[in-house]
Amino acid sequence: MLGPGEYVPDVTEGLSAAADLPKPRLERRSRNYPARRCPRCGHRAGRYLVATRTLHDLGDARSGRPIDLVVSFSRHHCPHCDRYFAADTSDLAEPKCHYTRRVQELAVRLVAEDGLPYQAASWHLWRDQRVFVPFATIQNWVEAAGEKKERLPPDHLPRQGAG
Repeated sequence: MLGPGEYVPDVTEGLSAAADLPKPRLERRSRNYPARRCPRCGHRAGRYLVATRTLHDLGDARSGRPIDLVVSFSRHHCPHCDRYFAADTSDLAEPKCHYTRRVQELAVRLVAEDGLPYQAASWHLWRDQRVFVPFATIQNWVEAAGEKKERLPPDHLPRQGAG
């Protein structure tokens, strides 16, 4: 029997392939509407197609499994201005991104506020949140956010009167 403070290793420690990670729990979300207003002209635009998008979210700590959001959303066509557009899912994730905003914000905070290197932040996200994010992806997010600042030692002072 395990007691308080006893070390329990992570069951995924030592895995080197993403395919060996636990299978995610699927949660369904819907942004499927029969009609929406056109963002260009404001006229009614009917639905012509329903599509799905899978987003990786912060995982379930109790089960130790990742969570994938399967978002179904409607695509619309405005007959007035002939514009095609999709229902807004920007509250969940950036366009063309595979991760939710919550994952992105936490990853950027780990690097910018806690000072973790990208690879350590990637491991931290898996160990504590059960979401696998390649460290190069975290680097792209941090650089896009402009949060990475060069840290100078506290005793560093700029040179005065050189020359």
